[in-house]
Amino acid sequence: MIAYIKEGRVVELLGHMNSKRTIYVVLVTMVATLGGLLFGYDTAVISGAEGSLQTYFADNLNLSPFIHGLTVSSALIGCIIGGLISGFFANRIGRKFTLIIAAVLFLLSALGSAYPELLFFEAGDPSVALLIVFNIYRIIGGIGVGLASAVAPMYIGEMAPPNIRGRLVSLNQFAIIFGQFVVYFVNWGIARGETAEWVDTLGWRYMFASEAIPAALFLLFLLTVPETPRYLVSKNRDDKAMKILSRIYDQTMAKATFYEINQSFDKRKEKLFAYGKLIIIIGILLSIFQQFVGINVALYYAPRIFESMGAARDASLFQTIIMGAVNLIFTVIAIMTVDKFGRKPLLIIGSIGMTIGMFGVSALAFSGTIGIATLVFIIIYTASFMMSWGPVVWVLLSEIFPNKIRGQALAIAVAAQWAANYFISSTYPAMIEFSGGLTYGFYGLMSILSALFVWKFVPETKGKTLEEIEMGLKK
Repeated sequence: MIAYIKEGRVVELLGHMNSKRTIYVVLVTMVATLGGLLFGYDTAVISGAEGSLQTYFADNLNLSPFIHGLTVSSALIGCIIGGLISGFFANRIGRKFTLIIAAVLFLLSALGSAYPELLFFEAGDPSVALLIVFNIYRIIGGIGVGLASAVAPMYIGEMAPPNIRGRLVSLNQFAIIFGQFVVYFVNWGIARGETAEWVDTLGWRYMFASEAIPAALFLLFLLTVPETPRYLVSKNRDDKAMKILSRIYDQTMAKATFYEINQSFDKRKEKLFAYGKLIIIIGILLSIFQQFVGINVALYYAPRIFESMGAARDASLFQTIIMGAVNLIFTVIAIMTVDKFGRKPLLIIGSIGMTIGMFGVSALAFSGTIGIATLVFIIIYTASFMMSWGPVVWVLLSEIFPNKIRGQALAIAVAAQWAANYFISSTYPAMIEFSGGLTYGFYGLMSILSALFVWKFVPETKGKTLEEIEMGLKK
């Protein structure tokens, strides 16, 4: 990479990057993507346990579908909290140590959700108090997810060179989908060949406990990675920042990049809306649309949807593995194209595909036709999301906010995302009971609106440094 100074600012020309340095960046950012893997694992583990939780808690205690929906979605309350506090922790203790806190919360939640009776209750005796404790453990895990969902892409975005930043941040989404795929496989493996009674009594506990393994690995690997140069500059630790930049770039480019970063962190403190309200609103709406298109309904309730098509419990869990494999393939397509085609084209193409998928499911629901066609439309919908709105929104959120307000602005956007996620997933059981056709039609309508929003308001950030994007906002 070559850099030169022109008209008082650093201009970056993207060229050949030393393969050794590229490997270093990839390895470091791969550790951060484990936060994405746990994000996916924690949010999707509920898909296999959801039916058992209804039997163990809701049916035994005669609770309403609404209460069950709140239980399935309780982790999202923690996600909102984690998203809101992520900026504070990322700015105060750093990106790395915030991720370490998230890893500890993942580990605690995995063990507590698997055995909420510990210390205070008797195993096999469900009660409202036990249900509350279970939800508290899920909320703790949700806080970890909220922290990781904001800080992992922030960490990657601040470490990665601009010419591969889109791909590396998209790897975080790949890790999310891979985490979901792994847990679909784990859930199926646990339930395979077992009776429904065993799954409803013990199987769901093993599903939650399995998360402890990746959580422990995430915690250990985090101890080996550095803090980001941009955070270090913000704390006047310039020598350490320069040392890390020198491992990413050659000496000339490292100095030029340091100059750009240092210029963006002048002595003045910037208020949240110093760059205008529009960029904050765009970040929030990107997050809301990512959830209002209904993706987490497909992820959280996939086994139930497949059971409604006539599949047995273990067969429905196996079908989620197929869906997870499709999701992985199309996420790879996004990784391969996001730095080539740009962010906006992928989002618009994905919105069109999601519209076709959801309106197809809606039409079949209205006609009362449940079968292989439903599975096809669900796959069209999820594949379209995974090649666009899944990874690309995280890429944009890691890019569009200026250095001095990134932690604060990203925290607001991520909190909005999890609030939207909670609203959509917790209302699904009641909505589907009222009308399946209208429910899926609503998600299709949101897909149309998401395309119009991107076309009109979202900026293209492909190939620009974070500081160049910031300079564009100032103009």
